[in-house]
Amino acid sequence: MPPANPEDKLKVAIAIMAKAPIPGLTKTRLIPHLGAEGAAALQRWLLQRTVATTLAADIGPVTLWCAPDTSHPEFTKCAANGPITLRQQPEGDLGGRMHLAIAESPSPAGTLVIGTDCPMLDAAHLQRAAAALAENEAVLTPAEDGGYVLIGMRQASFLAFADIAWSTERVLQQTRQRLVSLGWQWAEFEPFWDVDRREDFERLLQFCPELANQQLIDRASLTQYDHGSATQRNQDDDRQQLTDRNSPRHDEVCPFTTTR
Repeated sequence: MPPANPEDKLKVAIAIMAKAPIPGLTKTRLIPHLGAEGAAALQRWLLQRTVATTLAADIGPVTLWCAPDTSHPEFTKCAANGPITLRQQPEGDLGGRMHLAIAESPSPAGTLVIGTDCPMLDAAHLQRAAAALAENEAVLTPAEDGGYVLIGMRQASFLAFADIAWSTERVLQQTRQRLVSLGWQWAEFEPFWDVDRREDFERLLQFCPELANQQLIDRASLTQYDHGSATQRNQDDDRQQLTDRNSPRHDEVCPFTTTR
């Protein structure tokens, strides 16, 4: 057996919580706008993008926690693209599943847990999060909707995930309260947006135009989406202009703040 590499103790693992791109079972809130096949195609694209991002970050071992199991061909394809371990997500709520991903992490330096819904998560951000975890017990990247798109911990603690109102705007605040209860110091980055709703999908098309150009989403689904969202788009533009006037510029936001 080869001797252990001392550098392995410094590497931060990444755990990706991912659903298989099965029509009707994934991205369900977008099915009325993209159709079941279109929503599944979007999930496939997000999954592939997320896996490529984690490999490009090159901060440590990557585990893809798969739901409902590891047998879907897209998961196999992801594992063929690089050194990725496939694990089946257990039963239970999201908190229990994330806790297990950290508790069974192969890296003693800590683990970053992410999903596949945030296209803004790039390799540089994962590297920043890993660096922050070296100086803090935990790290968070909030989501604009009140949740978070990344949580990292040096060691697993079920308390951080206990009694959280998952899929609500209270997730981030409740998680902060749990970290305070633990007495942990954590780093918190600027909020990112993720893709859950119709307006998120339109934002995604602007952020990643190749999604439409490469016809990764069925053109019929895009047509259906465009037809149903023209009025909503105008309303969203008005709200966004108001938000932009009242919000700090991106470059005015501190990269992360340390909190107790």
